Amino acid sequence: MKTFFALLLAGSIVIGAANTQQKSRTVESIRAEALRPNGKNGGRPLPLAGHWNLGEAENGFDPAYQMRMIDEGHHLLPWFLMPNVHAHPQDPRWLGYYEAAIRKAARLKLPITFIGTQWEAELTISDDYFNLPQNQNPNVVLSDGRVKREVSPFGPVEPWHDVGVKWGSTRMLKLMQEWYPDPPRVIFISNNEHTRLNWIQAEEDRRFVRMFGRGKDAEFKRRVVGEGWIDRYRALQKGIRDGLSNRAWKSNSIFVAYDAFGPAHFARWAGWMEHSLYSTGRSSPWPLAWDGTSPSFYVFNWSAITDYTVFSPQVEAMNWVFMQKEALKFNPEFWFEMSTWDGHEPGDSDKRAAYARTGQKFTPARYGGMVQFGMWLLRPRVVREFRGYRDTLSEAEPYFLAIVEAVDRVHNQPTLREFWRQGELAPNRAHAHPYQTIVPPEYEKVDRWFLLDTSLDPRRPWELGTVLPVYSLALVRGARPNRQWLVYSHAPMSDRKGVQVMIPDFRNIKIDVTVAGAFHLVDEKSQRIQTIR
Repeated sequence: MKTFFALLLAGSIVIGAANTQQKSRTVESIRAEALRPNGKNGGRPLPLAGHWNLGEAENGFDPAYQMRMIDEGHHLLPWFLMPNVHAHPQDPRWLGYYEAAIRKAARLKLPITFIGTQWEAELTISDDYFNLPQNQNPNVVLSDGRVKREVSPFGPVEPWHDVGVKWGSTRMLKLMQEWYPDPPRVIFISNNEHTRLNWIQAEEDRRFVRMFGRGKDAEFKRRVVGEGWIDRYRALQKGIRDGLSNRAWKSNSIFVAYDAFGPAHFARWAGWMEHSLYSTGRSSPWPLAWDGTSPSFYVFNWSAITDYTVFSPQVEAMNWVFMQKEALKFNPEFWFEMSTWDGHEPGDSDKRAAYARTGQKFTPARYGGMVQFGMWLLRPRVVREFRGYRDTLSEAEPYFLAIVEAVDRVHNQPTLREFWRQGELAPNRAHAHPYQTIVPPEYEKVDRWFLLDTSLDPRRPWELGTVLPVYSLALVRGARPNRQWLVYSHAPMSDRKGVQVMIPDFRNIKIDVTVAGAFHLVDEKSQRIQTIR
C-alpha cells in the first residue's frame, strides 16, 4: 500500500511539473510574440487571441476567465476595460475586476491591453468642450456660428491633448501602475466610432472654408481631412501617455483603433471613395494616425454579406493585403489585428437566424473555418472576437474557443508555425479581384486576388451574390524546384470530398475540404500531398 501511494504521489508530482512547464512556455510565448518586431529575422509574430467583451457584466470574458485560459495553455493577450474618471480605486467592484488579474500579469510579466470607448467623445459630449468659443472649439463650427456635435479635423489641437490627459490620469489607472510597474507592453485600444466630420461635408466647417475656400476637389478634401485627423489623434494619444504616472507605461504603450485602416470595400462600387480617405499614394491616413488597427472581418447583420458568397469577409479582406504592405512602409512596427464576428445579435437582424431561414447553420466549426481563412490571408498579431458587453460565456464561449483553437494550432503545430512566420501569400493572377470600380492608377497592378481556382467554382463572371462552395488559399516557401505550399481550404456549407485545387505556377491537387477548414502541405520535389492535423 505504501508503494502504491508513493507511486501515486510521484505521478502527481510529474503531472504537476509538466503543467507548470506548459504554463511557463505559454506565458513566455505570449510575451515573446507580443514584443516581436514585424517580420524581422525571426519572421512574423505568431497570433494571439483577444476579445471585445470585457467581462464587466456577469459571466462574461472577464480577467479571471482569461487568466484561467492562460493557465490551461491557451495563447491569450490579456484585455481589460479601460477605467474612466468615475472608477474609484476603493470600489469593491473594480478591485475585484482588476486587482488579482493585474497582479498576476505582473508576476508573469505579461503584456496587457486596455480597451476603451472613443476617448475623444468627451470633446462633443461634455459641455466643458462643446460650449467653448468658436476659435477654441474642437467640434464642427457651421457657417452661421452654431456648433455641431461632431469633432472636426480643422479645430484646435489642444483640447484633444487635454482630454487624453484626463483618460491617462484616472485614479484607477494610477493604482494599476503601482500594482504592475514594469509591463513589457501596454496596448490601449479605442472603439473609434465617435461621430466625425466626413470629408464630403468639409465645407460645413467654416474653418475649412476660411483656410482653403470653397470648390476644392474630392482628392484635396480627403487629403487635408486625413492630415487633420493624424494631428489630432496623435495629440489625443500623447495626452493619454502624458497622463500616465509610470515611466515604463509611458515608454511601452501603443495605441490601436478599431477599423482605423483602408476600406475592405475598395473598388466595390462607384461610390466607394465617399466612405474612405484615400488620396494619391495613400489608401488611408490611419496608419499615420495610430500605432495599429483592428479592422472588422465581420459577417455584418445589417447587410447581405455572408461567408459563402463573393460578397464575403474572405473576398473583401483580400484588399487589405496591399494596404498592410503600404502601412508597414509608413510605420514598420504597425500593429495589425483582425476583429471577427458572425453577426449574431438576438433580434430580427440576427445573422444566425438569417442563415437558418435558408436551411443553414452557422456553427462554431463553420465560424472557425471562416476566421482561419482571414488569419492565413492577413496573419494578424491578434484575432479579437466581438460580442456585446452583455453576452455571456454560456452563450458565446463555443465560438470564441474556435478562435482560440485556431490560434493555439499555429503555436503548437511546427509546419503551421514555420509557414506563418516565413511563408509568402501566393496570388492567383489568372483572375482579377471582382471589385474593379474606379481603381486608382497606382493600385491597378497590385495583387488583390488570392482565392485559388477549384473544381467547384461557379462559371464566371461572378456577381456579389455568387455562391462559392470552397475558399482556398496558399502560402509558399522556398525556390523552384524545392518549393513547398501550405494550402488552407474551407467549405462553409458542407464538407467536400475530392476537390481539385489549382496551385498557381504548379499544378492541381485533389483534397478533401471540411467546414471547419483543412490544411495540406504540398511538396514540389516529391509531389507529395500531406494533410496537416
